[in-house]
Amino acid sequence: MRIGTWNMEGRRGSAQTAFLEAQDCDVWLLTEVNNRWSLPGYHMSAGSAAMGTDKRWAVIASRLTMDELPSPHEASSAARVAGVTFVASILPWRSCGSSDPWRGEDHATRMANTLYELTPFLRAQSNLVWGGDWNHALAGREYAGSAAGRRDLMTLIGELGLRVPTADLPHRLPSLLSIDHVALRGPWSQAHRVIATDNGVRLSDHDLYVVDTTDRDDGVR
Repeated sequence: MRIGTWNMEGRRGSAQTAFLEAQDCDVWLLTEVNNRWSLPGYHMSAGSAAMGTDKRWAVIASRLTMDELPSPHEASSAARVAGVTFVASILPWRSCGSSDPWRGEDHATRMANTLYELTPFLRAQSNLVWGGDWNHALAGREYAGSAAGRRDLMTLIGELGLRVPTADLPHRLPSLLSIDHVALRGPWSQAHRVIATDNGVRLSDHDLYVVDTTDRDDGVR
């Protein structure tokens, strides 16, 4: 199975659609998705709560039929595909503030509260793929999140038994590592970044990340 994640920055159009189609993913964990956009040939979840007037925080798109699940957090979306639970999330960034869906006076508290709300649902899934725009690098310099937020996130990843093949991939900005991730329990054959441009024009302020899985016994196939 090929799994991709991309923060679409609320943009829609033929260039964004063609860019996604070219990656040939089976399941997409999409964030900042325009309400008026769809991906031909894919089932799409209704998504999480609204992020402003024109977009949703997170949406899952799958070539296979999926069962949409209740969102475990306002900025997350969940669905079950071929026996695997997929969760797409946006996690708090440093300057996100304390308005809904973020709760807490500082970033570390907002991050801790968000993970606290997500944890029961994530722990209950026997087969889990979790990803999206986590707004944290998992190594190196922390630019978008916080050191405390990273520690809490890494602790939860370990408790869930997940591995994150996107952790060492580069960010769009030089000398930084990705804040967009795909985490899973089974092995993978490769993970790579795809620069989100079309004829030199940015399609989003985030690049796209793809993970290919290899294990045929873990339900991710």
